[in-house]
Amino acid sequence: MTIRRATAADVHPIVTMLADDPLGARREQPGGPAYEKAFEVIDADPHQLLAVADADGEVVGTLQLTFTAGLSRLGMTRATVEAVRVRSDQRGNGLGEHLVRWAVDEARARGCGMVQLTTDASRVDAHRFYERLGFTASHVGMKLTL
Repeated sequence: MTIRRATAADVHPIVTMLADDPLGARREQPGGPAYEKAFEVIDADPHQLLAVADADGEVVGTLQLTFTAGLSRLGMTRATVEAVRVRSDQRGNGLGEHLVRWAVDEARARGCGMVQLTTDASRVDAHRFYERLGFTASHVGMKLTL
């Protein structure tokens, strides 16, 4: 299994994984045309890295990394991990941990001083997973839907 930058051919399997849970099933529409355009924007931005776990040519996991420069903390760059998903038939074999550890290593290699993420308040198992990997619940996240 390798982790690599996603290509346009990976969009459908990625969106299928995003839709394959109770939250994603309500908000994603696999096959929708907006995903192709979103991929083009992400892929063209050097501060974005959409990655996939590839097992013998099949996409079995994904995550997105966003690199944000800032003035706070002495001008530190942060990496934000989003949309971590593992294909349902691959869950429980350590792939999620491998993906997140890869993301942390990638952030470190790009000079980031912090890796941050948010996870939906209802995802209690995910909270335990990230805590086991060393993440701490240090902030309260808020969103405003537009």
